[in-house]
Amino acid sequence: MSDLEIRPAEQDDLPAIVAMLADDPLGAKRESPDDLTPYTAAFARLAQDPNQRLVVAVRGDKVVGTLQLTLIPGLSRKGTTRSLIEGVRIHADERGSGLGTRLIEWAVEESRAQGCRLVQLTSDVTRTDAHRFYERLGFEASHVGFKLSL
Repeated sequence: MSDLEIRPAEQDDLPAIVAMLADDPLGAKRESPDDLTPYTAAFARLAQDPNQRLVVAVRGDKVVGTLQLTLIPGLSRKGTTRSLIEGVRIHADERGSGLGTRLIEWAVEESRAQGCRLVQLTSDVTRTDAHRFYERLGFEASHVGFKLSL
């Protein structure tokens, strides 16, 4: 993994990021890599928010992974700041290489460096392989999540 760089995402990375978001059964239904307009607007909002970390993993000149880390200041747990890991994707050519572990380790360390006392994430109930992956990294399936589409 010494040839791997994890760095802040740049606008030029959007096509690769969106392609990875769309490259699975769930993402194929909800992402549109052929029209980057909404992603460009979202990227601009993320870039202006100091509590957002959108990163990419790059090997050589190729974006091979991504995730978004959100810092959430709060009152609960004695004013604890927590982080939320979202949008973890690994390029198909890199799956099983340890890259996912490296990205999550980066997110945990960045959370620690930012003073977070808790790291959380959600994973679709159908992603059983991802659940095993996160549990192997020490995450516990401690809550039930709910969503309301607007």
